[in-house]
Amino acid sequence: MSLFSRLKNVFTRRRPKPKLGLALGSGGAKGMAHLGALKAFEEAGIVFDVVTGSSIGGIVGALYAKGYSTADMVGIVENLNIREFSKNLKPFADLSFGETFLENYLDGDFSSLPLPFAVCATDGETNGRVVLREGKLARALTASAAIPPFFRGVEIGEQRLYDGAFSDAIPADVCRDLGADFVVGIDLSAFMRTEEEKGRFSRIVGSAIGAITPVRYTEDHKSRGYAATDVMLRPDLHDYRATDVSRHAMDAMYEIGYTEARSHLEEIKALTAKKKEKKK
Repeated sequence: MSLFSRLKNVFTRRRPKPKLGLALGSGGAKGMAHLGALKAFEEAGIVFDVVTGSSIGGIVGALYAKGYSTADMVGIVENLNIREFSKNLKPFADLSFGETFLENYLDGDFSSLPLPFAVCATDGETNGRVVLREGKLARALTASAAIPPFFRGVEIGEQRLYDGAFSDAIPADVCRDLGADFVVGIDLSAFMRTEEEKGRFSRIVGSAIGAITPVRYTEDHKSRGYAATDVMLRPDLHDYRATDVSRHAMDAMYEIGYTEARSHLEEIKALTAKKKEKKK
């Protein structure tokens, strides 16, 4: 091969496309907004290469990494027996029922997923973040969603783990660690009710719950996610709670997530295009 041909190959060699990362935030039933956002991404042809999540964001993220479509995920939600699920909502309940349910759709280990994926949990002893990337997938997801006082911690190895929202609510930084060139995050709790908006009874209950929970929110549990994202979606779910599982509420949250994602599609596309230009 001539020198000219070699130089031509060097300069015309196809550069690897930038990896798109998606970091899905915690929020219980508000996770329906994640599904709405994924629907908008599907319609726009936006595909993510790396996925991370905490709590419900971890569950949705694992389903995405497994290859489920938005329609598939909506079907899974509809197959969930809310009445039976609610029977298990008692102080520090065992989450084995949740693990069993998830195994129907997410059996196997992390290594079985086609995409790089990680989920965050919080150590009940140190209150530190734990990034889970290996082992039984369904068990890791239940650990990430074990929010006290509804559920007790999930044991993995020598650690008792709780909801990842306490230490990394939107794990965009983990997404970058897994190789994402840029990250889209979704914050389900961007519009929280103020203490003044809560009733006196709710404030009392909240204080009581805080006194008995084994983990606490770290100072950077949300800010670290914002610092690591290029585009943060902030669906306005102010009027909804993490426990709102009525059909009306879930449909509404889905639509809010869909609308929020659509409003950022051009921003995401422009950013990916910019990244491609930099790589040339």
